[in-house]
Formats: sequence, C-alpha cells, structure tokens
Amino acid sequence: MLTAVDHVQLAAPPGSEDRLRAYYTDVLGMTEISKPAVLAARGGCWFAAGPVQLHLGVEEGFRPARKAHPGLRVTGIEAYARRLEERGAEVVWDGNLPGHRRFYSEDPVGNRLEFLEPFDPEPHGSRPTS
Repeated sequence: MLTAVDHVQLAAPPGSEDRLRAYYTDVLGMTEISKPAVLAARGGCWFAAGPVQLHLGVEEGFRPARKAHPGLRVTGIEAYARRLEERGAEVVWDGNLPGHRRFYSEDPVGNRLEFLEPFDPEPHGSRPTS
C-alpha cells in the first residue's frame, strides 16, 4: 500500500549542479541534503524543505519536459511568487484549477515547477443559511 511520495526526481544536464544549487537554495529556499557517497559519484544534487524532497539527477542528452512537473504546495503564495520574481525567476500565474491559486516557474535548466495553494472559494460566514 502506498503511503506517501518519498521524493520527486528531475533530470538535469551534466555540469549544471552549481546553477541548480543557487536556484533551489537561494530562490526556492530549500536546503541541500547530502547524497550517499555511491550516488554522489553520479553527479546531481538533492534538496529538501520540510517533508518535500526534490532530487536532481544528471542525464546525458537532457531535454526538459514541457508538460511533466512536480506540483509543490506552498503557504502565502503571493509572497512566495514575489520571492521568486525578486530573485530573477519568471512566474506565470494560472487560474484554471478551481479552489487553488497557482503559478508555474522553471528552474535554470528548464524543468517546469508548479506551485499551488488551496483556498476556500466561500469563506466561512459568507455562505447562505437556510
């Protein structure tokens, strides 16, 4: 039985680790976590924020996916979007998911990332009573 997603693996081109570190730590505010030595020899880097882990693995012939992406829950989505923009990342808002505020951005190698925050479209107290 599945109980949780342990991590999401994204691909990256060889030699991109420094750019990825700058983006995932400085822009997104994640922390780099150590890879086991046997895996570190392969290149790439891993990041975490609370229970969320993103692993970036080196892939020869890398091409970023245009549709596939992780969906990352955030709190304070407006402030988080400003954080990304202030650090040079493009933010593209998308209002097509009912009950959510969301935007997309790309890491420095072109991986698409979705950031979303659910909201209650009818705040408590504004619903009609019978």
